[in-house]
Amino acid sequence: MELYEQIRREYEHGAGTIRAVARKLGVHRREVRKALASAMPAERKIPERERPKLAAAIPFIDAILEADRKAPRKQRHTAHRIWMRLRREMPEAEVAESTVRRYVRARKAAMGLLGHETFVPQSYQLGGEAQVDWYEGWAEFDGEARKTYVFCLRSMASGGAFHRAYPHATQQDFWKRMSWLSPILVACSAFCFTTT
Repeated sequence: MELYEQIRREYEHGAGTIRAVARKLGVHRREVRKALASAMPAERKIPERERPKLAAAIPFIDAILEADRKAPRKQRHTAHRIWMRLRREMPEAEVAESTVRRYVRARKAAMGLLGHETFVPQSYQLGGEAQVDWYEGWAEFDGEARKTYVFCLRSMASGGAFHRAYPHATQQDFWKRMSWLSPILVACSAFCFTTT
């Protein structure tokens, strides 16, 4: 994509001809024409390859995977186990284990036998939890650069943040800052503290 942008820029503001752009950037003139026709490169076509050695074993593997749908999760066949059965029950099909593994993975994904994506939604009450941190920053006081320590508090519910710079970052300073923050935050007992 960056190449297409560079080609278009060079054609518009630089060399000005397809041949000169191709020579300067070291690409074929056909590629320059494609870049000028469309800013986005066309998707590459991945050819469907034949599987002469695996073709004989595909019905056998598919039958095992179909039977695995009804089996408990812990009793399902692994790709290695399928390959071992294939060697034992179909010795005429000489297929490498990596080929079987690749096919089984793709087939299980298509059949929905792979693990499902899981997430736990996070929800927080307003004023219930916050993250607190200190970080270093440089500030200019009276024309002189000084290192400061920035107190950062971020609400977990709203994402709202409070930042303030101080000359020191100690626990005593932290509790001092917390005491004069909003009464909602002071009353709140469930804080999540993070440190760097």
